[in-house]
Amino acid sequence: MENKLFQSGNVSFEYPDTWDIETADTFSNPDCIATLSKGESNLLNVVSFPTETNLDSYKEFMEKCIVDDGGVILSSEFIQIASMDAIKLHGNIKTRDITFDIHTYVFIQEGNIYIFELRTADYSSEAINEYADLIASFKLE
Repeated sequence: MENKLFQSGNVSFEYPDTWDIETADTFSNPDCIATLSKGESNLLNVVSFPTETNLDSYKEFMEKCIVDDGGVILSSEFIQIASMDAIKLHGNIKTRDITFDIHTYVFIQEGNIYIFELRTADYSSEAINEYADLIASFKLE
């Protein structure tokens, strides 16, 4: 497996060649920087937009949104990754049609928020480990 480089504006990260870059849905989500997929069970969206919030407030907001959507928070913590402070959240959401996990990393740097959100119905550790490596390679230039 080889790594490829994704770069858009000041955002860059490496991703495995087993993941595909999809056309980002900027029509319904103009803040979308990238959409990647691995098979039919893994979809990663990366968004960025200006913000006045901080990590503490955004962590509470994310947790509330997942619970309000009927989800369960499995873990939620502050971490340091990619040489930056971040929120790392893992939740589970059950809908009528599908049950999936949501893995989210949030960075706030210089008035901008960067959100990496993986929705997965693939409960093997391979995609999660590749996602963690992708996050660790995240850089702002």
